[in-house]
Amino acid sequence: MERRPRFVPETRPTPLQRHYIELSVVALLCGAVAITALEFGAGLDSVIVRVSVLVGGVPLALTMGDALLRVWRAAWAWMPVDRGKGLFRLTWVAAIVGLYGLLILAVWAVVSA
Repeated sequence: MERRPRFVPETRPTPLQRHYIELSVVALLCGAVAITALEFGAGLDSVIVRVSVLVGGVPLALTMGDALLRVWRAAWAWMPVDRGKGLFRLTWVAAIVGLYGLLILAVWAVVSA
């Protein structure tokens, strides 16, 4: 009985792989500031919420794009080895695309407030 591999090695790094953590930290901190301000009663039109969303939205979009590329590559790397694992990763691609839509809606809601 032949065992299936547990992983498929990456053939090349994604463009932002070296900066992924730093960008994620900026997005996380800005998100925490915006959510805290909203919890304390600030409106979507307040300066602190707008600045946090605009500053944090850019690195969040970049890291999501980098993650999307990595998962996309992984899905197609798995297809010849284990189609089920490849298809499972494609569902994550769909989830990331959906989250991109939510990010766009959230930024639009803050900018238009």
